[in-house]
Amino acid sequence: MADDQQVSDTSAKNEAPGGRIDPRKPSIARVYDFFLGGKDNFAIDRQVGEATLKIAPDAPAAGRANRAFLRRVVHHLAAEAGIRQFIDIGSGLPTQGNVHEVAQRVAPEARVVYIDNDPIVLVHGRALLATNGSTTVIEADIRDPESILNHPELRARIDFDQPVALLLFAILHHINDHEGPGAIAARLRDALPSGSYLAVSHFQNPGPSMPEVAAQAATAEKLFNENLGTGRWRSHEEILTFFGDLPLLEPGLVPLAEWRPEPDEFVERGITYHTFVGGVARKP
Repeated sequence: MADDQQVSDTSAKNEAPGGRIDPRKPSIARVYDFFLGGKDNFAIDRQVGEATLKIAPDAPAAGRANRAFLRRVVHHLAAEAGIRQFIDIGSGLPTQGNVHEVAQRVAPEARVVYIDNDPIVLVHGRALLATNGSTTVIEADIRDPESILNHPELRARIDFDQPVALLLFAILHHINDHEGPGAIAARLRDALPSGSYLAVSHFQNPGPSMPEVAAQAATAEKLFNENLGTGRWRSHEEILTFFGDLPLLEPGLVPLAEWRPEPDEFVERGITYHTFVGGVARKP
């Protein structure tokens, strides 16, 4: 784990004027980075992460499951569905098995646009992609989908006359209800051409059928909102609405490890197994 000064110095050296990276405030991307064993986080991020671990000791397993889900989805879309364009909104800090690495291993010509609103993500993403002309990272906020869809860098790489994979991994649960996550998802879905795919992973509260898990989800939601200002563990039915009327691929909306696992893939079945779900739908 890098110390705060090292992270701060790196960020200050690369970030645009204004000092928008604030080490006193926790960041969603950096808390996830902590769970994944990364080094790009501050003490405040680790405090939130450690508080989460007291509620859900296997939270890092959920982070790993999400990354494994991402890799399986992107590989399937590139290798089986023939998708050559990917938009990853809320991409987070670079880690092993990024979208462009998985997609371009299958199809070197695949184009990838990463989108995030966290300054430190932009710093590290741009450094990682400095020599990759078919991949870029842009600053935008999912709460303003028009700024994403009309961004000149996105339009320069993504052809909306051809199928696109829209990846919304671990992002919609950080859109509060009053911010209209359903309307945001609908606007992004509507922009996709026929033959495109929508992939979503999302925190889930399973409700009364699993009371222990539901109680943990409610406690985690309270912790996230108090420290990060966001975090919604929605019901299965609520999460399904983000796909609209798009038909889901088999096996549907399921715990992340159950979406087309590799035959020899190791599955960590802690309590958070049931509180993180994902699915992929195709636009006819």
